[in-house]
Amino acid sequence: MDDDTVDATIQIDAGLFTLLVLLALILIDIGLRVFAIVYVPRNRRPQTAAAWLLAIFFLPYLGILLFLLLGSARLPKGRRRKQREINEYILATTEGIDRVTRDEPWPEWLAPIVELNRTLGAMPLVGGNAAELYDDNQAAYDAMTAAVRTATRTVHAEFYIMSLDATTEPFFDALEEAVGRGVTVRVLLDHLGNWQYPGFRRTKKRLTAMGAQWHLMLPFQPLRGKVQRPDLRNHRKLLVIDGEVAFTGSANVIETPYQKKANHRRGLHWKDLMARFEGPVVAGIDAVFVTDWYSETDELLAREAAPARATGTGALDCQVVPSGPGFEGENNLRLFNSLVYAAQSKVILTSPYFVPDDSMLYAITTAAQSGLDVQLIASEMGDQFLVYHAQRSYYEALLKAGVRIFLYRKPTILHAKHMTIDDEISIIGSSNMDMRSFSLDLELSVMVRGGDFLQKLRAIEDDYKAHSHELTLDQWMERPALSAAFDNAARLTAALQ
Repeated sequence: MDDDTVDATIQIDAGLFTLLVLLALILIDIGLRVFAIVYVPRNRRPQTAAAWLLAIFFLPYLGILLFLLLGSARLPKGRRRKQREINEYILATTEGIDRVTRDEPWPEWLAPIVELNRTLGAMPLVGGNAAELYDDNQAAYDAMTAAVRTATRTVHAEFYIMSLDATTEPFFDALEEAVGRGVTVRVLLDHLGNWQYPGFRRTKKRLTAMGAQWHLMLPFQPLRGKVQRPDLRNHRKLLVIDGEVAFTGSANVIETPYQKKANHRRGLHWKDLMARFEGPVVAGIDAVFVTDWYSETDELLAREAAPARATGTGALDCQVVPSGPGFEGENNLRLFNSLVYAAQSKVILTSPYFVPDDSMLYAITTAAQSGLDVQLIASEMGDQFLVYHAQRSYYEALLKAGVRIFLYRKPTILHAKHMTIDDEISIIGSSNMDMRSFSLDLELSVMVRGGDFLQKLRAIEDDYKAHSHELTLDQWMERPALSAAFDNAARLTAALQ
């Protein structure tokens, strides 16, 4: 065979190989798309499935890699088992204590919502509670620090972010003093929620040095065999003192500019709302801590998960509603939607991240179109680019439906999370009104029935509005085209954020 023949044969073989590789890539590409169409929509809401399908169809290889890494909103099997165990324990130990004062008649729509919450894994509705509200971060830190200094038996602290800095040092000092008095101090802090802040390392060292029992929540440590979807986070914020006093709300334990030099230079700070509870509801909040402690340590604090007493000296009826991927249903979303549909006159929603799914958007716009006074209080500026623009993409539909939108003026980011319904019900807690809080984050909400509490919350809402500007539809329709394009593009990722 001469050299020309050999060269021709090599060229044919190379061409055939290239053709085969190309055909293989085409088949793999088609296979990925078929796999995505068949598998991705399974047991997912349409919005989420559509977002994943778009990612996979536009960027097949990267999209499928991200889907395999982030596509499951389920906690690892062992954690789900623990969640079921503790849910059953709480239901068993609190059976029959759904007793509240009936000095004033309930609205007809409330009892089914209480039962819905209970069915989905909430604590009982209990009466006899008292509460205070703190709409200033420093006042909340001072109140929590003072409460820790009164502890005689236990301190349970659980925060998405808990970081030592000049603002929070008195709180850590109080924890250390409590340990010195012989108080059992247990601390839970989210792993990935904290590692990004400069105070993370010194926080861990301080907790260890003081003798507190502390653990990371949902640690993402592949080398130690601790692996789950990395953006499934424990977003709860709670503090329980001796099982008698509890705090919960939106505030993390960190300075309000979040330890970032750029935030200090720009004068940015976050504004939160915390509530202090006394009465039987405290046992329900502590049961959430017990659940998370068990999930992270395998230690069940059975004696400290005792059922709430059905009597108390306060006038508030309260129900603790935990939510997150450990539950079968989206407890917080179902609660919010049920309350909006039940409202008869007024709905006020406050959330820093407002990215509703279709069901919540329909509930809110339906309420407004039915003639109810529906208001949304959010921030004029955002701290997360995609979430901020995705949120803005909903404003047109809300304004056209008649929802009034108030934007809290920068450079403050309003981080409070609560809602009020008519003159009857308030919700306060850690849950944003976005798809991340509905599906991916472990959250804690407290539903409160009581006029005094609601009126105090309404006064805080009025103060927010006094520091906001009201957005009109005409103003919104005149926004720059480039900004609108960003909003619409970000909306496509809303279900994945």
